[in-house]
Amino acid sequence: MTALNKYQRLEASGLWRATTDEQRREVIASIGDATLVISDMRDQPLTHWSIAAIKRSNPGKLPAVFHPAGDSSETLELAEHETEMVAAIEKLQKAIHRKDSRPGRLRGAMVAASIAAVAAGVVFWLPDALRNHVTSVVPDINRVVIGQDIMGQMSAVTGQACQEEIAVGALGKLALRLDLNEIVVVPGGIRSTASLPGGVVLVSRAILEDHEDPAVVAGYVLAEKLRAEANDPLGKLLETGGIWASFRLLTTGQLKTETLRDFSETLAGEIPMLVEGDLLAGAFAQAQVPATPYAYAIDISGETTIDLIEADALIDSDTEVMSDGEWVALQEICNS
Repeated sequence: MTALNKYQRLEASGLWRATTDEQRREVIASIGDATLVISDMRDQPLTHWSIAAIKRSNPGKLPAVFHPAGDSSETLELAEHETEMVAAIEKLQKAIHRKDSRPGRLRGAMVAASIAAVAAGVVFWLPDALRNHVTSVVPDINRVVIGQDIMGQMSAVTGQACQEEIAVGALGKLALRLDLNEIVVVPGGIRSTASLPGGVVLVSRAILEDHEDPAVVAGYVLAEKLRAEANDPLGKLLETGGIWASFRLLTTGQLKTETLRDFSETLAGEIPMLVEGDLLAGAFAQAQVPATPYAYAIDISGETTIDLIEADALIDSDTEVMSDGEWVALQEICNS
């Protein structure tokens, strides 16, 4: 986490292309909250990559070329003089990728914390207490890694995440607006939305295809974000895995594949809980997103969502959720 904070204001110029068929364009790369944000020269976000899932295609050579894991067609080439950004990415990569790193300060601190807690007589062996302790000491960047691991397991249930350049860019901008690390659209396997550790929200393609206003999608995502704030996805994962999952994460920084797979199956069958209307209304107002489309999508009569409809009076903004072109592309994201 110290390394992440050190580089959060770092920016670098580079050349980015979304696919091998497109020409490279000049962009600005900056390190955000466990993500690498790629913006155009007008400071408009084009996409953002999870730092946990960035690969370098030419180690040791300059200019450095990076791409998202599993998609070498999308690339970011950093100029030869941008050595500080290259070093920052690689330092964060070493901190993230567990099998390539030595037991580090995180593991030592976690083990020391557990020993100190036991020595002080705190009853961490009780499942709830131990789980709460673990969730309080795991840094955000490690949550991102765990979230990516879960997503890999969930692909067997949901299908591979849908990808399309314009649509993914629109999702990236929406994620930044709603203060999330990432929004991912999946073909199926979940009822509507689901949260992963690391600030990732999964959205079923059905939500995009069944509604005609992007504010509805934003509403589903905001509701899911509030659920995650009320019930930490990492805590839910450890509850599914039992006390030994908590102890294993605390002492080794890792979780078994079986634990991740069981949790992915739990998420697939989960029915999203209702969110209190006043909390949701406040989230809409803060994000400057109209609440009425979502309110009528949930209840066509509006009777049970009247608080959200009335909350629109608090929003004094004409800012659109996304452009018409982005919305059309997003609705077709799983058909490309």
